[in-house]
Amino acid sequence: MSQTSPFVVSADWLQERLDKPGLSIVDGAWYLPAQGRDARAEYQAAHIPGAVFFDHDKVVEPGSNLPHTLPSPRLFAQFASSMGIDEKDEIVVYDGPGFFSAPRVWWMFRLMGADKVYVLDGGLDRWRREGRPVTAETTKIASCFFEADCDPAKVVSLAEMQEIVAEGAAQIADARPAGRFAGTDPEPRPGMRSGHMPGARNVPAASLSREGSLLPVDELRATLEAAGLDLSRPVVTSCGSGVTAAVISLALASVGHEDNRLYDGSWSEWGARADTPVVTGND
Repeated sequence: MSQTSPFVVSADWLQERLDKPGLSIVDGAWYLPAQGRDARAEYQAAHIPGAVFFDHDKVVEPGSNLPHTLPSPRLFAQFASSMGIDEKDEIVVYDGPGFFSAPRVWWMFRLMGADKVYVLDGGLDRWRREGRPVTAETTKIASCFFEADCDPAKVVSLAEMQEIVAEGAAQIADARPAGRFAGTDPEPRPGMRSGHMPGARNVPAASLSREGSLLPVDELRATLEAAGLDLSRPVVTSCGSGVTAAVISLALASVGHEDNRLYDGSWSEWGARADTPVVTGND
């Protein structure tokens, strides 16, 4: 039997624990404009009972000119506390399709010191197809204090990324679709050059799941290696704005790869500058 990721929980597992103390359920849905979905409106119409909404566009560092910039530990703790989430809770995150934006929330909570953080297999779309309970009622939030213990070494800055590209000290895994990586498809944000960082490998986020489920561990490993990654070496994950890069981060953690970091600025930062090298094609 194929081994599943230790960071993924089933719908049965979650449904059996909906009223369990110490469980925090987080709707971490976020969508690109082309997907034609409104995450907040969908949450307000129907969410898993007890779930709180994680707004990717608000849980950010204020004043940044980039989308989805990771907030400071102090600010993240304020956001988490306002959602009634304690770092000692069992935290289950979901999005609509399963493994698109939820892994970013998974990554952020783990980065900030929470240990028991999981992603819901199948997402809300499958949960609803299976007739499991949803509600439009406002979730009652109990007061709490999230104590952040951030590991800043897991986040890569622009300066570090420039050094990595120049010297090759780590592998770069880019989660954007193949067309955007190769430069044949335009970026969804204006002002972005097309292409990728020299030396980067393309690991489209969608290639790591199937029908809403993260691939089994052996298939994850094979997919990562087929993309050209050496799993004995360090990896930096990247994407458009730091969201789907976390899908690769989740896949790496699932296969036991620990020496990986996330480039938070991602292509929104790199592709908008005039002084960063960009290449096109599949190499």
